[in-house]
Amino acid sequence: MGNAEKLRQLINSKKSRITVIGLGYVGLPIALAFIKKGFFVYGLDNNTRRIDNLKKGVSYITDIPDKDISVSLKTGRFIPTSKEDILKFSDVVIICVPTPLRKTKLPDVSYIVDATRHVAGYLHPGQLVILESTTYPGTTRDVMQPILERKKLKEGRDFFLAFSPERIDPGNKKYTLENIPKVVGGVSEVSGTLTGLLYSKIIRQIHKVSTVEAAEVVKLLENTFRIVNLGLINEFAILCDKLKINVWEVVEAAKTKPFGFMPFYPGPGIGGHCIPVDPLYLSWKAKKIGFKTRMIDLASRINLFRPYYTAQKAQKVLRAECINISRAKVLILGVTYKKDVKDLRESPALEIINILQEKKAIVDYYDPYIPYLKINSINLKSIKLNAANLKKYNLVILVTDHSGFNYKFISEHASMVLDTRNAFGSRRIRQSSIISL
Repeated sequence: MGNAEKLRQLINSKKSRITVIGLGYVGLPIALAFIKKGFFVYGLDNNTRRIDNLKKGVSYITDIPDKDISVSLKTGRFIPTSKEDILKFSDVVIICVPTPLRKTKLPDVSYIVDATRHVAGYLHPGQLVILESTTYPGTTRDVMQPILERKKLKEGRDFFLAFSPERIDPGNKKYTLENIPKVVGGVSEVSGTLTGLLYSKIIRQIHKVSTVEAAEVVKLLENTFRIVNLGLINEFAILCDKLKINVWEVVEAAKTKPFGFMPFYPGPGIGGHCIPVDPLYLSWKAKKIGFKTRMIDLASRINLFRPYYTAQKAQKVLRAECINISRAKVLILGVTYKKDVKDLRESPALEIINILQEKKAIVDYYDPYIPYLKINSINLKSIKLNAANLKKYNLVILVTDHSGFNYKFISEHASMVLDTRNAFGSRRIRQSSIISL
């Protein structure tokens, strides 16, 4: 019996042991989904605080309640650990590590390389390795495969290597890991087939593509679609502002058209890993082959300008009230990149705070998900949101529209509000002290 057939039988019988490397917003939900379906899972992460929390049954991800961790632990099929030697017992390894951009905006695949080297140290015949981390096309085949084959094991015969782009959307109650179709692509045909079989145990629909590079580019296309359309609507919003037209009203009217239009909404900037970072991986790869991605690069520049535009708008609003920005007290409402999610990755709120502080404004913030901010030059604690505190500020900037905010209460006690999300307008709270971005 060959290695592929042995692994196929282990997967079908749910006897294949799985290691998920990186227990963040992507890795932890995947680990829990496999445990729920009867698989044994090692959760491997070098963040000891995460591992300690998991061992205590404590979740650090908003979408995952503590109960889900406790139930998984009680099955005896979940072992959170920082000890990499568990890789020698694993039939499947799923890599979900970060892929940030360097300060120079070049891709940083060092986490992928590091994880691959650890896996290579314990690689054995019959093992399936899957990369989920978003990256540029060619990473799986050109970077990972050579590292894994150093032991003279051959991909497609001795071990199997594939890529499957993550599609986790934090905070989304409608589309979850289980009901979002899963794209898979193998370095070899058999690797793609085995990966599809594995994920079919936890996900309803599997879509297999012909190559691992196609799978890598799928994720980049999805996020490029978003960055370009967000760039368009953010530029359109600036135009509408200068024309004194309400862009939110325009979008609501345009989306009544039942075909040929998909609504995107402006904001103070874009955050998370997917939209601001992932398309630049494709832009970088394109430059390597002599092609310039003009639309991606332009959209990125427009979106990166939004925090500056928000700060400029704040300065203009204050100036109209004869308040100099250098003497202003400003409160930022919501600092996470997305509402109802405890995630600061690439959040535009951080850039807005930096810009306002550079202009000598006194800046505070309130966010129920983030008790304190200690990032680079920012060192703040979340204030208490009460009537007395709201009245202290010359301007309140609503950056992240958390569902838990009492918008009517805020509007009644804040002197002025700059609403970057149409949170007040969508709730029919309209008064002269509320200004739309």
